Amino acid sequence: MGILLRRGDGPHAQIIDFHAGQDLRASAHDADPFDMHALERLHYDRLRPGRVYSVAEFVDHDPVFRAECAEKMRRLGIADERVVRLPDISETGAWLIMARARPCTASDSALLSALAPYVEAALRSYVALEEHRVRASVSTQGMARSATAWMVLDREARLLAIDPRLGVWMQRNLHYVPRPGERLRDLGVQAERELGAAAALFASADPPAPRPLVLHEQPRLEALLTATTDMPRPSMLALCRLPNARTAQSVERLSRLFDLPPREAALAIALNEGQTIAEAAASMGLTIETARNYSKRLYAKLGVRGQPELVRLVCDSVAVMA
Repeated sequence: MGILLRRGDGPHAQIIDFHAGQDLRASAHDADPFDMHALERLHYDRLRPGRVYSVAEFVDHDPVFRAECAEKMRRLGIADERVVRLPDISETGAWLIMARARPCTASDSALLSALAPYVEAALRSYVALEEHRVRASVSTQGMARSATAWMVLDREARLLAIDPRLGVWMQRNLHYVPRPGERLRDLGVQAERELGAAAALFASADPPAPRPLVLHEQPRLEALLTATTDMPRPSMLALCRLPNARTAQSVERLSRLFDLPPREAALAIALNEGQTIAEAAASMGLTIETARNYSKRLYAKLGVRGQPELVRLVCDSVAVMA
């Protein structure tokens, strides 16, 4: 017994084969690694969903093909096969297959027909969970690259869940481990009071527009507070920007994005980090006059009118992502 899944269409579709008992694909490969059609299933696309088919229905029209299939099945220890196609679900096709070492009976066909609706229901759940998993994974990676972290709090400002990166930041800078079910500590009286009041508002039936809050002054931790969606109970989402220190790739990325020489790109990154021209020159081993010449060339190449516009351009680019 097996389930054949196909994600997508065309020659590049992903094929996933689940089976109980003998792995026919592995057996076919072991019997003849160069025979790619030992389990010919291209005809499965033409099956009507919900109807149980016999393998004989695919080969009766061609005596030569029928003999070849019979020989291939014999080598795999298969005497007969039944298959039912399930309705396509979100670009995922599925077939429920039964292969036996003896001829299949009407009871086998009835079993496949009875199983098909349950397998379809399970497949719908699998496809939905897989889509959620992919979106969650991509969202997590994107937030990490943009140095954005999150935490979810209930209406009493107790922690429900927290981004591990934010938990590490708090442990390192506030010297405690935030735990679900507990309130945040060491934020200061004013911040704790405002956070508690905001949690009650955003977890209410009529949440306000998103609002900012400084959770901690030194080191600084800001949060954008908003209501959550698709949660088991009303709660508040806090989005926090973590320090996004320059990586070794930042200069290379900026250079590639705007076709800049590495030294000019390095100066732009240094200015984006808040250094003055003089501080950047000293850190890069340049004279201040050379650094000023670099900055003028940067302004001309990037079409900006000065250091503030340069910083904004760099800050908005993907070069400074983690």
